[in-house]
Amino acid sequence: MPRIALIHALAHSPPPINEAMARLWPQAECMNLLDDSLSADLARSGALDEAMTQRFITLADYAFACGADAILFTCSAFGPCIDAVKRRHARHPVLKPNEAMVDEAVALATRLGACVGLVASFGPTLDSMPGEFPADRQPLTALAAGAMRALNAGDTASHDLQVADAAGTLAARGCGVIALAQFSLARCAPAVAARTGLPVVTTVDSAVRRLQAALGVSPG
Repeated sequence: MPRIALIHALAHSPPPINEAMARLWPQAECMNLLDDSLSADLARSGALDEAMTQRFITLADYAFACGADAILFTCSAFGPCIDAVKRRHARHPVLKPNEAMVDEAVALATRLGACVGLVASFGPTLDSMPGEFPADRQPLTALAAGAMRALNAGDTASHDLQVADAAGTLAARGCGVIALAQFSLARCAPAVAARTGLPVVTTVDSAVRRLQAALGVSPG
């Protein structure tokens, strides 16, 4: 039974990826590590510096010391820190939260002859994540500015509506595929699809499929 370490920087990230793992890969054992001060510190300082990178390396070292076969980071605003972990643990699968979803969204948009619309509710995500897309397939972006506050307050209906409205602005700008940039947004996929009438790609399902492929497991 493979052990997958799921490392989170937002308290809302564990439920959607654990649900996707249970649905798509119930044979895997999930190990959840949460440090929500990572996102709070990044929002406050805006700095992906050496100290922040070392915090990610420390978490990854701990996960592999505990027998993890692979790591999936679920925090989408920390790309350079995760790259440092990838270099340190090159013999193991280490996945950024978005890399599988980016590939799937770009492939789908290419088939449709359309552009990707990227929705986030955490501002720093839109500073870093567009750089993960190919230079010739840069997404249009929209921030659901109040959605994270609503989710933190337990107002899931307002959260989902604001995310769907943000996606609607991207549909109006001509996007043909909507990508939900954070694990906490996966819950909004039905509302976004209903609001836009467009295919919606989530980080959680894409990530599980990529983990399975990395460990040589056929999708269930």
